[in-house]
Amino acid sequence: MSRTARIERVTNETKVLVEIDLDGTGKGDLSTGVGFYDHMLNQLAKHGGFDLTVRTEGDLEIDAHHTMEDTAIALGEAFARALGDKAGIRRYGSATIPMDEVLCRAAVDLSGRPYVVHDEPELAPYIGPVYPTSMTRHIFESFGHTARVTLHVSVLRAARDGGRPDAHHVVEAQFKAFSRALREAVEIDPRNAGALPSTKGVL
Repeated sequence: MSRTARIERVTNETKVLVEIDLDGTGKGDLSTGVGFYDHMLNQLAKHGGFDLTVRTEGDLEIDAHHTMEDTAIALGEAFARALGDKAGIRRYGSATIPMDEVLCRAAVDLSGRPYVVHDEPELAPYIGPVYPTSMTRHIFESFGHTARVTLHVSVLRAARDGGRPDAHHVVEAQFKAFSRALREAVEIDPRNAGALPSTKGVL
């Protein structure tokens, strides 16, 4: 069964196209107008093992908020649609990822219940010219809400010897951990025999 989806989201602020294949090979074709965000979405494709296309045109003349938010909303919608009835999946996934001095942990439950916990240190306000670091939490919240998943992302270590965190490393480690956790959660578990991994019988 193909686990793919295509979502188009059009508002007065943005125009977003997302295509995803959960059983892909990690190919990313990404263009949001926010370079570092494209870099993070590429982590999702590569380390999640998803084929992912994202095309976003947004009101970047205002700021990057609408572009990043609406992309995350459409991505969550596409992810939920591609999952289908969730029969046979592992459901849970977790990953602890080092990136040089940074250590990050992500855990996900494809529960159907949106809930996001996000812990990171205070970072420089921007990465590159247009990625506000305050948006990382909002990206996870927007995705978690529309994908209907429970997600916990925590930065366990952020800097060498109490120095200033490298915002690039801190955010990238989070996306890599998030991606690896999702990869595990969506995998088909051969021991499930196509059943839903829930005593309720509903996810």
